[in-house]
Amino acid sequence: MRTIIQRVSQAQVEIGNKIVASQNSGFLILLGITHSDETKDIIWLTRKITGMRVFEDEAGKMNHSIKDTGGDIIVVSQFTLFASTKKGNRPSFLDAAKPEKAEPLYQEFCQKLSTSLGKPVKTGHFGAMMEITLTNSGPVTISLDSQNPE
Repeated sequence: MRTIIQRVSQAQVEIGNKIVASQNSGFLILLGITHSDETKDIIWLTRKITGMRVFEDEAGKMNHSIKDTGGDIIVVSQFTLFASTKKGNRPSFLDAAKPEKAEPLYQEFCQKLSTSLGKPVKTGHFGAMMEITLTNSGPVTISLDSQNPE
């Protein structure tokens, strides 16, 4: 699984001119799923995301996690995180899991993240064409890949 985690001061997801998720301070997470992903990847990512100290304390240092701040999370499925651009100018998405595998893992990820956070996680709609707006705070943008933990 690959994620792009953006610390935001506000974010929203819109589908067909209807806002389906919005929040103030927290994370907007783009989640890509590949063929070999499974529950152990979800567990690792959930632990990393909820424990990551990227929110400022009183001294302006990044010492607080999203759990410490009570921030919200929006998760959006993003198969394009597994784009391959090795050949030609049109990306290949063969490394992205098919929807029948990816959607249950996406739902499981959101559920486990919600449990770890202690409150519901907001989402877009799996497979939908979405318009996402956000204000990246910092900016802070972090990439995590469960197949290549760093």
